[in-house]
Amino acid sequence: MPSTVEQLSPSRAKLTVEIPFAELQPHLTKAYREIAQSVTIPGFRKGKVPSAVIDQRFGRGVVLQEAINAALPNAYGQAVEANKLIPLGDPEVEITKLEDGDLVEFVAEVDVRPELTLPAFDTLAVTVPVLAELDAEVDSRIELIRERFATTTEVDRPAADGDVVTIDLVGTRDGEALPDATAEGITYTIGSDGMLDGLDEAVTGLSAGESADFSSVLVGGPLAGEQADIHVAVSKVSERQLPELDDEFAQLVSEFDTVEEMRDDLTKGVEQMLRADQINAARDKVLEDLVATVEFELPGKLLAAEIEARHNQIEEQLKSAGLTLDRYLATAEDEDAGTPEEFWAVVDSRAEQGLRAQILLDAIADQQEVGVEQHELTDLIVRKAQAAGSTPEQELQHMMDHDHIGAWMQEIRRNKALGLILAAATVTDEAGAPVEVAPAAPEAGAEAEEEASAEA
Repeated sequence: MPSTVEQLSPSRAKLTVEIPFAELQPHLTKAYREIAQSVTIPGFRKGKVPSAVIDQRFGRGVVLQEAINAALPNAYGQAVEANKLIPLGDPEVEITKLEDGDLVEFVAEVDVRPELTLPAFDTLAVTVPVLAELDAEVDSRIELIRERFATTTEVDRPAADGDVVTIDLVGTRDGEALPDATAEGITYTIGSDGMLDGLDEAVTGLSAGESADFSSVLVGGPLAGEQADIHVAVSKVSERQLPELDDEFAQLVSEFDTVEEMRDDLTKGVEQMLRADQINAARDKVLEDLVATVEFELPGKLLAAEIEARHNQIEEQLKSAGLTLDRYLATAEDEDAGTPEEFWAVVDSRAEQGLRAQILLDAIADQQEVGVEQHELTDLIVRKAQAAGSTPEQELQHMMDHDHIGAWMQEIRRNKALGLILAAATVTDEAGAPVEVAPAAPEAGAEAEEEASAEA
């Protein structure tokens, strides 16, 4: 069917499309049939009401509207394909001409992907951190496993660093108790820095039955970010005892008989994770460089919708946590947080960069004719299930119920496109050594740590 396109801007186009009445006729016939089956008119059997009677009773315009609505999606899709447009949203459609028995004309304005000039990927060069020292990382993970299996013994002495204390906290301001800053029977490990600033210093040296007072900024609940006076009372002091690092411990937390075997397996897993972190850092930096290199106009409505979605998501998260933005910012460790205005400016900037990255990766996936294999979709479903703590069957059902298959396949295509860019780019670490960015073959590694987590 005839169509023309007018480029309103680099990222917006206007299609003018004609639907000849011959193309509309099947939809008209179907509309008359459906109306005839849904109405009851004296003198006519259901489903056998003549078209002329329907026109008389309901008006020809109603039938035409039904037929046009049915014909529009296919006509629009053909026009988009014929004019080689890539829409980035739903069109705004207006019927501009209706000549009964001759043709229907409509105009569709839609945001489109602009023409992009992509650089040669081998011109991209990024630097990533040097791999952490492997033995130190393995030692650190072994210590974490030992801590998971630590035992405690109550002692009759002042609390020291590393001890586990049972405490009661009462927060006050100007002598009045703050119910939201009061808690009883809390178990806390001195030196873990997991609670209030000043708590470690206050409880160190206290024995069971003793108390201390200090001031601190509250970090949770509706009073987060506010100053309060804290009274802490110690009811129990316990000494933590880590299990010996011997073959018996290795057999407890892993499938291995000796510490050496467990450590060798853990080393493989840790090395694989460190290299995966390095590759992920390279992917992020390569994409960041690509986004900075390729300039193009973003559709305004699309960007506004993305920003609104991110704002809504953050506001819902804050609401669920019982926080206002001001209270969150008062305790946030994110150096980009700042004032509410600065915080939203960072959110908006990241939304824009994320949208640019998606458009670029989609364009590269199209240019490189990137496809999706069945096993890749299956792998993604399994990963989503692991991240959500659900089952692959539940994620598959979720995908089908919410019609996510297109979006999830696009996610796979974008990741594969980014992999192509990364493979061509030059990646070195901060010491100047080249970094191998091809993902390593999966290994058994980290079995000891995983089994220890399950046991704990």
